[in-house]
Amino acid sequence: MSMSRRTALKIGGAGFLGAAVLGAPLTSVEAKSASRLDARNMPAPFRTPLTIPPVLSPEKTERDADGRLVSSYRIKQLQGKANIVPGLSTTIFGYNGIFPGPTVSVEQGTRINLRMDNYLPVFNPLDGQVFNTSTHLHGSASLPQFDGYANDIIPKDMCKDYEYPNFQPARTIWYHDHAVHRTAHNVYSGLAAQYHMHDPVERALLPQGKFDVPLTVSDAMFAKDGSLSFDDNSQSGLWGDVILVNGAPWPVMKVQRRVYRFRILNASISRSYRFALSTGDAFTVVATDGGLIPVAQQVPNWRHSSGERYEVLIDFSKYAAGKRVELRNLSNKNNVDYDFTNKVMAFDVTDEPVNTADHTWKTLPKVLTSSTAMSLKASQAGKTRKMRFDRSGGRWTINGSSWEDVVDSGFQKVLANPRLNDTEIWELENKSGGWFHPVHIHLVDFQILSRNGRPPFAYERGPKDVVYLGENETVRVLMKFEHHRGRYMIHCHNLPHEDHDMMNQFSVGYTAGTPDPNDPIATAPAHYENP
Repeated sequence: MSMSRRTALKIGGAGFLGAAVLGAPLTSVEAKSASRLDARNMPAPFRTPLTIPPVLSPEKTERDADGRLVSSYRIKQLQGKANIVPGLSTTIFGYNGIFPGPTVSVEQGTRINLRMDNYLPVFNPLDGQVFNTSTHLHGSASLPQFDGYANDIIPKDMCKDYEYPNFQPARTIWYHDHAVHRTAHNVYSGLAAQYHMHDPVERALLPQGKFDVPLTVSDAMFAKDGSLSFDDNSQSGLWGDVILVNGAPWPVMKVQRRVYRFRILNASISRSYRFALSTGDAFTVVATDGGLIPVAQQVPNWRHSSGERYEVLIDFSKYAAGKRVELRNLSNKNNVDYDFTNKVMAFDVTDEPVNTADHTWKTLPKVLTSSTAMSLKASQAGKTRKMRFDRSGGRWTINGSSWEDVVDSGFQKVLANPRLNDTEIWELENKSGGWFHPVHIHLVDFQILSRNGRPPFAYERGPKDVVYLGENETVRVLMKFEHHRGRYMIHCHNLPHEDHDMMNQFSVGYTAGTPDPNDPIATAPAHYENP
């Protein structure tokens, strides 16, 4: 069906929440457009080449006193201009002034010191609020003071020095803003980028170099002058009418007749996707948020929420040169869909010669490797905790509590307090039929045990740090709280939900009110640049 933007947003916003409160599930809403662009400025699908973000180079790499490699990087958060819509420029606020920001690529065992500078304007023009930031390396087992804790902010003209250990197995992670009550606006403005960790196992099994392709997928809506518009529909979510891949609208990529690996990150602040190929062929899923899965899975499509990463292989060798293959979006319940949000990007198959000496050109591996998270057994869990995600008293809450309650407690209140190296099951519950919640648990990789008492979907059978908690779903996850002591966040990755105020914290091996050597706010605060 087609309807006006005003009607669509009414349904997607207050009307949508009202339906959810009444317990009536709402399927995807369709509308013509959300942007206010003139027709000549509205981008059309498959007109723009795919671009690949630059790989960031370290300022220096040296060995520390223990002989370990340490690379030093610097990133500046800057205002920039992007050519997204025809004939107009769009102001973005990104890492080094681009969106997505530069990719960080690191080998397992190489530690990183990263200086992050906030050179953004005093106020974010999307809403006129102060442009504080906090950088979260999503998927890294970082110490609390380097984890991007929401209230550990970097004010304008200050910087923070982050330390990343990179001891985990190979994986696709990402860095994005996490400032308290500002995450949705800041990420939507452009503060998001991929970060790739490599190891020898992954290097040997999967395509590398130009055949290892990052795809950062997001959505946006635009004002008449080409600037970004922001409408979170009464804090329920933002659904744009333009799908971006690596910052370009519905791009096209030329591919050889061989196997490619795609690292797909959903960086939308609310929208979920159900990716599928126009040919109906299956994807080979080889990795989830926390890296390689034990056994590769063939799936025709998958449900992909904000913050999740899936690595998939597509075999283009089966197609003739000149064939166009589209990556499409079948969508999910409780999105707002527009004329072209069912399209994502296209691949044009070429007759360029293929290097058949590279064994990955035609390999779709079956057995990959296990991991700590996937080796855990439910019988090892010492405790089961229940986490209820709901809307209560006009607030998005977890077990009836919000981040406001954490702040009011002097950052001492926690939902859970496992000891270091404890193994637990957390039962995540969403009784609503009117919204879904992508639940992100910091620090840990977890194994999905069940969804409404049934096995997880095939594509979820790998280590995860975000789980799609769908309408009226209860998901049980199993995890071991290893690596570090301290306080970490758990929250919904629909970022308007997180900001208002579906975020809380848990502690690992920490007792409230005692001295904390890893205090997430006080231990390594932002500072002015050294003279």
